[in-house]
Amino acid sequence: MAGNVTMYSTTWCGYCRRLKGQMERAGIAYTEINIEQDPESATFVEKANGGNQTVPTVLFPDGSTLTNPSLAQVKERVGG
Repeated sequence: MAGNVTMYSTTWCGYCRRLKGQMERAGIAYTEINIEQDPESATFVEKANGGNQTVPTVLFPDGSTLTNPSLAQVKERVGG
């Protein structure tokens, strides 16, 4: 299941750092994409958030997204 969850983030986002740490401690594998370095990802995040580049935006295997989710919300979506 490594990398089934994709987290869109930036280097300066404190909420992103917090969620990454929580997911790592919980054993939830993810792929991280920095939207400042990937314009296509920035566009995806804007579409998922009503035109805003809000991070963290998390993409799940079923195609759904959550913006700035709690660890509990991520666990619920990945079946943990």
